[in-house]
Amino acid sequence: MDERQALIAFGAMSQETRLRIVRLLVKAGQDGMAAGNIAEAAGVSASNVSFHLKELERGGLVAARREARSIVYTAEYQALTGLIRFLMEDCCAGNPAICAPALVPSCCEPADTVQ
Repeated sequence: MDERQALIAFGAMSQETRLRIVRLLVKAGQDGMAAGNIAEAAGVSASNVSFHLKELERGGLVAARREARSIVYTAEYQALTGLIRFLMEDCCAGNPAICAPALVPSCCEPADTVQ
C-alpha cells in the first residue's frame, strides 16, 4: 500500500460512525452484515448508514454483495492488513522486539484480555 492509498483509507475511517461500522464488520467476519443490521447496530438511520458505507467502499475498506433482497457488507481484510503493514513497515529501527508487543496479541481474543 502506498501513502496515497493509506490516506484515502484513513480518511474513510476518520469519522465516528464509519469507524464503528468497520469494527462491526470486522467482528462479523466473512459472513458480513446486511445494511439494515449495520444501521441498527450502529444506531443510525438506513440512509445515514448507506452514506457511510459508500465512503468506506470508496476507501476500499468494505465490499458489498447482493444476497436475495439484501445488500451484505464485509470488511476488506486485505486492505485493513495493508493499513497495518503501512504503519508498521519501517518500525523499530531494525529492532523487532520493540514492535512485537503491538503485533503479538491475537485479533481473535476478547478485547478485555488484550493489553
